[in-house]
Amino acid sequence: MLIQMIVFLALFTSMVALAVRGGAVNGLFFYPKPVQERAFEIGLMDRKTLARKRRRFMALFCAVMLAALLLMIGLWNGARDFRTAYGQALLFLEVMNWYDGIVIDKLWVGHSRFWVLPGTEDLPFVQTWRQIFKKRGVLTLIWILGAAIVAGLVVFIF
Repeated sequence: MLIQMIVFLALFTSMVALAVRGGAVNGLFFYPKPVQERAFEIGLMDRKTLARKRRRFMALFCAVMLAALLLMIGLWNGARDFRTAYGQALLFLEVMNWYDGIVIDKLWVGHSRFWVLPGTEDLPFVQTWRQIFKKRGVLTLIWILGAAIVAGLVVFIF
């Protein structure tokens, strides 16, 4: 399952990289509201474009990550009962949750000049450790339900 986790997280990272191809401004929906507001003020992007980019990315991201999860658990691992599928789904979702907060947000975004948008340099855009733990803690609870949905789909499909 370690190989599967690496593949899953590599896919996650690739999806984020895909969102910002052509520049970090294309992933403006990842940024906090004050950075978005400044970006609107200085003409980096308008609200309508941001909303369209967010919808497109989230639809593609959710579809790809869900499909990968279903295929890994149901096809690759051969899980057929709810309990097994739920345990695997919960593991994948929780690892993804914390990977996003620590590796993507804190390490990649926090230590790369790529993510600094021109004209917003004075605004904080990297979450503090406290913000990360709070957000990831809430998402940990949400993924308990999300894993049940994934497990139900695995049992239904496979």
